[in-house]
Amino acid sequence: MVRITVDIVRKKAEHHDCLLAPLEEIALHQENIEKIEFLQDWCPKLKILLMQSNLIAKIENLNKLKHLVYLNLALNNIEIIENLQRCESLQKLDLTLNFIGEIKSVETLIDNYNLEHLYLTGNPCTDYDNYRDYIIGTLPQLSTLDGREIERTERIKALQNLPLIRPDVLFEQENYRHQRAKQKCRLEKDIHNKWENEYKDMDPDERNKKFYAEKCEHAPEVRYEIEKMRQLKLKSYETEEKTEDKRVYKFFASDGRPFNINQPKIDFKFSETDPNMYVLDLAIYKHMDTSLLDVNVEPNYVRVLIKGKIFQLHLPEEVDISNSSAKRSEITGHLVVTMPKLNTNKIKKIIAPKKELKDKKPKENNNVFCEHELRKSKRELLEIGPAGNVLDFTKMTKCNNAPSYKDPRFSSLGKSVSPGFVDNPEVPDLE
Repeated sequence: MVRITVDIVRKKAEHHDCLLAPLEEIALHQENIEKIEFLQDWCPKLKILLMQSNLIAKIENLNKLKHLVYLNLALNNIEIIENLQRCESLQKLDLTLNFIGEIKSVETLIDNYNLEHLYLTGNPCTDYDNYRDYIIGTLPQLSTLDGREIERTERIKALQNLPLIRPDVLFEQENYRHQRAKQKCRLEKDIHNKWENEYKDMDPDERNKKFYAEKCEHAPEVRYEIEKMRQLKLKSYETEEKTEDKRVYKFFASDGRPFNINQPKIDFKFSETDPNMYVLDLAIYKHMDTSLLDVNVEPNYVRVLIKGKIFQLHLPEEVDISNSSAKRSEITGHLVVTMPKLNTNKIKKIIAPKKELKDKKPKENNNVFCEHELRKSKRELLEIGPAGNVLDFTKMTKCNNAPSYKDPRFSSLGKSVSPGFVDNPEVPDLE
């Protein structure tokens, strides 16, 4: 049995910030509720109450709802109209597809002078002769009945004929009452025998198939049985659902290579742009407690336990586990694991040992020392010629005593002539 609870009502009152006292409208349809209760105390200002498609058998606990304008109890198990006299603001009452055979119970609505719209379609009382005239004559305040507008002439005729048709309608009601009593006794007995004997040891699938293939009567007991079968069907589906076997994760291959595992299915980024280290960024949930994390860095893999679930990543190169670190962001919650590489490829400069530099002697008339033969300088890359021709800038200001060859023609200009110069007589003298 499903009962009305505070949680159900609050869930339906989300648009009112879950406050019940000022609530004016609530929809509790298709909840399998079997009894109306608590609403008049929790929501005294209700104007619209929708409770169709439930298993409600009796109209009750609504007398305090002075502001109730619209009440929908369609598709329930109601057999008598009652306990609505004090709902003085009630304007619309929907009782479609119930089991109302006690047509005389309509007279309890005489004092609801604001009632304008009444729906009784699908109830046994609608099969009585003169049903419409009896309702219109009994409730003159109505403007529509079963969605049809009541004309003025129809109302006058119904009021005039009410004393004549009332005994016939009540007679049909009495016949239905006897039939209903027999039906109720028969159905209760049949349903009990069916569930105790026929359905007891039957396979659930066969039972469901047979139940829905049989013809059934239109009665409250059958609706209860249908709901019972539906609940059993849901439970059978839950039990038949095979629970997934927990996967046994293998951490390493047969050759010892670590597997890549992402059991928590978490997003991550693995960066190897830095030639000296690897960086792993795990998108840990922001509000997860850090105590639920366990980080383990090994030379060729990193493993993180996230709330008992394994994340493992194989590293392309070995890392220095002693200098690795794991930090978590206080803003995003991400876990960043930094792992320096064990063998970094650094460019090493080869410098001559001090012992060799001490044994090296300088060249004659040269105060500039040459570096080791394997070491190259920028100067050597720019000059043309053998590496041994080192310029000596210490004698730039000294006079050169080497003999020079002068031509008398150039003596006046103070220029010397290179050895082996041959004068061409055809070339005119310089002026």
